[in-house]
Parts: sequence; C-alpha cells; structure tokens
Amino acid sequence: MAALWIAHVDVTDATKYAEYVDVASVVIPEHGGTFIARGGKFIQFEGRERTRNVVARFPSIEAAEAAYNDPRYQEAVKIAKMASERELMVIETAD
Repeated sequence: MAALWIAHVDVTDATKYAEYVDVASVVIPEHGGTFIARGGKFIQFEGRERTRNVVARFPSIEAAEAAYNDPRYQEAVKIAKMASERELMVIETAD
C-alpha cells in the first residue's frame, strides 16, 4: 500500500534549510518518493499554520521509513532541526 510523507514547516534560517532541501531532494526519490506538493500555495482551514508544506508519495510506508532512516537524511535532519520548526509524518493511503 502506498504512503504519503507529510511535512509542515516554518523555516527560521533559509540558507541553512536549503542545505537540508538539497539532501532531501536526492534521498527521497532514491527511496521511491515522488514529490506531489512542495511549498506551494495552500489554505489552512484548521489547526496550526506552517509556511511550508511538503507531500511526497512513496510506494509503501516501509520505503518512506527507509528514506527517513537513510544516514544521509538523518544528517540532513540535524540541519533541518537547527533551521526550522516542523512536524513530519507518514501515513498509508486508502487505495
């Protein structure tokens, strides 16, 4: 079953965050992830608004987990945590 990687982000240091994006842009596709929304226009109906939202589709929740646990991605996460406030989750799709 496919899975969606969903991130809600407020970037606090754009230069540093760009370093994270460079790594994520390589690692996520290497694990089968395809970006379907990446920082585009959005409408917040409920809950806490974040200025950047990203959704990637993976072939499985296991593939998304493998991307997250990839050592290169984990190094990038350290940068992301210094340069942003964020929530990240993966959820299986209904199809």
